[in-house]
Amino acid sequence: MSEANPSPGNGARWNAVFIILAVSFASLLYRVVVSQKMEQTALLFIGIPTALAVLVAVTPKAKTVTGGILKAMTIALLMAAPLLGEGFICIIMASPLFFVVGIMIGKLIDLSRRESKGTTVGLLLLAFLPISFEGTSERFSFPREEVVTVERVVAAPAAEVERALGQRLRLDPSLPAFLRMGFPRPVGAEGSGLQVGDRRTIHFAGGEGHPGDLELEVAEAGPGFVRFRIVSDHSKIAHWLTWRLSEVRWSAVDATNTRVTWTLSYRRDLDPAWYFGPWERYAVGLAAEHLIQASATPH
Repeated sequence: MSEANPSPGNGARWNAVFIILAVSFASLLYRVVVSQKMEQTALLFIGIPTALAVLVAVTPKAKTVTGGILKAMTIALLMAAPLLGEGFICIIMASPLFFVVGIMIGKLIDLSRRESKGTTVGLLLLAFLPISFEGTSERFSFPREEVVTVERVVAAPAAEVERALGQRLRLDPSLPAFLRMGFPRPVGAEGSGLQVGDRRTIHFAGGEGHPGDLELEVAEAGPGFVRFRIVSDHSKIAHWLTWRLSEVRWSAVDATNTRVTWTLSYRRDLDPAWYFGPWERYAVGLAAEHLIQASATPH
């Protein structure tokens, strides 16, 4: 009687089982991170993909660790919206980070297997462990305060620019493409005036999360400038950053053109800083540019 050999199909099925178990374990880790209110930290965006990659790395009979990790990452991200409750924009923003972590771990483990070095997984864990805790406390955080300034020349006299700024916020539907990817959009606005104490309320809806309002108040005003303080922010945007101030300055270039400078300051609430910092600065810069077009440009 010939000796029975394991069927290749059985190996593939066992690989699939181990990947599903790894994704399920990552889902459980996600729930724990959320329950501890750490879903904005690197523990979610680096720690969980690291754990998932290491689990897949020990899957029996995997042809390459990198291929198995990428398959598991793809499955996890596709399952994220219905299973983990994450919105589309979070998946889009976080997926490059997940894949970068997975590829780095996979390539190094594949290399170590070819060279028969069995200590690589432990060393990888030691290397990725410190960066996974960024944001879990202030001791493990980089500076969070950010200021973004955008300057444009508006084809209108300074008096008309000031008058436009004092009116109710105009909701220009032509948002930049990046801000239409799934972020909450302004759908209504109330309030006007440039005197200290005048308020603006902006209603946000769509994208991820429930509708919510951002309320601002004129904190300081003078010739050629107005500064708004943030009274409250109940929009989903507050999950990613905390607005501090919004300041507008304008000055005549000539009789028909005005230089407008819009400055937005905020606190970055997502980690790691090296990844989310540039994304948030880019998005806030687009928002400031759009505000100049929608609010400081007479129509």
